[in-house]
Parts: sequence; C-alpha cells; structure tokens
Amino acid sequence: MRSKWRYAVAGGLAGIANGFFGGGGGSVFVPLLTGYCKLDQRRAFATSVAVILPLCALSAGIYLFRGGLDLMTALPYLIGGTVGGWAGGKWFKGVKMLWLKRAFGLLLIYGGVRSFL
Repeated sequence: MRSKWRYAVAGGLAGIANGFFGGGGGSVFVPLLTGYCKLDQRRAFATSVAVILPLCALSAGIYLFRGGLDLMTALPYLIGGTVGGWAGGKWFKGVKMLWLKRAFGLLLIYGGVRSFL
C-alpha cells in the first residue's frame, strides 16, 4: 500500500510540472520513479511515457479551453512528434541503458541551460 502512495505522489508532482510548464512532466517523473519509487530505469522511462501522455492531453485541453493553444501552429509538431515517438519506441529496447541514461542526462542539462539563457 505504501508504494501506491509513493506512485501517486510522484504522479502528482509530474502533473504539477506538466500543467505549470505546459510539458516537461517526464523530466520530473523519471527521476522520481527511479529514486523515490525504486523502479529500474527502463521501466521508469516506459511508465513515464504512459503517464505523461494523458497529462499532456489534459494540459493541452486546458490551454485550448483558455485560448492559449493554436492547433494549426501545433499540427506540424504533433506530426513530427508522432513519427519521432514511434521511432523512439521501436528503438528503445535495443539501446543500452547506459546510453539512455546519458542521453536523458544531457537532455536535462540542455533544458536547464536553455531555461537560464
């Protein structure tokens, strides 16, 4: 039962990050799943994708309802993201965990640096 509460807290924090920043919940969620919830890295990445999808849809709906989302502007990104998500999902199992961790770490560093500049 205790682990279910940990999962709920981690999901809540990811949802807050996703809603507040309009995305990025996965960058909060993966470290929470590995450190706080004790999932292995590969399962944490996969779980994050499964959880973040509905959170993103909910956040997008709220932004759309409030007038902050232009669907025509978002459409090319959605198409590219769909293709990229499909390709990443297909390659995921074949990539060594060390490289996934490094790539994720570099992505977090890049995002952090860009946030400050």
